[in-house]
Amino acid sequence: MRKLLFSLSAIAASLFLAPAQAQDSTEGAYDKVSIGLSLNHDAFFGFNPQLNGSIATSSTSAFTFYGIQWGAGTAAAWGNWTEFGVGYSFQAGKTITINPQVGFTMGNLLSSYTTGKYAIGDGIVPNLTVNHNSSKTEGQLYFGYYGALRKESPITANYVHYWFNFGGKIKPYLSAGAHFENLFRSGGEGQPTSTSQYYTWVGPYVQFTKGNAGLRFSFGGNLAGNDAKANFDGDFYKMNLFFNF
Repeated sequence: MRKLLFSLSAIAASLFLAPAQAQDSTEGAYDKVSIGLSLNHDAFFGFNPQLNGSIATSSTSAFTFYGIQWGAGTAAAWGNWTEFGVGYSFQAGKTITINPQVGFTMGNLLSSYTTGKYAIGDGIVPNLTVNHNSSKTEGQLYFGYYGALRKESPITANYVHYWFNFGGKIKPYLSAGAHFENLFRSGGEGQPTSTSQYYTWVGPYVQFTKGNAGLRFSFGGNLAGNDAKANFDGDFYKMNLFFNF
C-alpha cells in the first residue's frame, strides 16, 4: 500500500509540482492539451461520467490521462468506485490511434468484493483503446482487465470488460453502426475458478454530432444469461453525451 501511495504521489508531483516553463505563461500554452468529457449511462453501470485528456508530445503521439466516476447506479454498492489512469497514445496509419493505459480504482469491489472498507488502490486496470476515424467510417475497440491490488477480505474479484463498435458516416452529422460489449468476472481469491458472465450486449447504435459535441444511443439484447445477479438480466441500452474541448 505504501508503495502504491508513493507511486501515485510521484505521478502527481511530476505533473503538477514541476517548475513552470517560460512558455507556460505565454499565449497558446494550452494548445497541446485536449480534453473530452463523456456523460455515460447504461443498464448495468448507471451514470458513469468520464473525462479523457491528452498532452501532445509530437504530431503523432501524446501523454494521456483519464478519470471515471463509477459511484452511481449499481456501482453505489462498490464503495463509490473511482478510477484514475494515465497512458500514452500514438497513431498507427492515418486513421488509427492506439492508447495503452494503466488505471487504479478506489472503492471496495475488487479488494473485498463489496464486503470491506473503501480502499485507495482497490485495484489495477491495464487497458487498451484503439480508435478508428476516417471520412466514411468510425470504430472503437476497448479492452480492460480489473485486477484486485489489495486484499481487504477473504474474497477478492477480478473482471474483464471489453467492447467493439463499428459504423458508417451517413451524413456529416449522422452515423450508425453496431455495438458489441461483454463483462465477466474472471476469478479472484475465494471465488470459483470458472468465469461468471454478467452480460453480453449486442445491437445497433445511432450517433448525432455537431462540431465537437454529440450524442450516441446504443441498444439491443443481452445474449448471455446472467449467472451472478438476476437483476442484471434484460435488454441493454447505453447513452453517451460527449463534448471535446
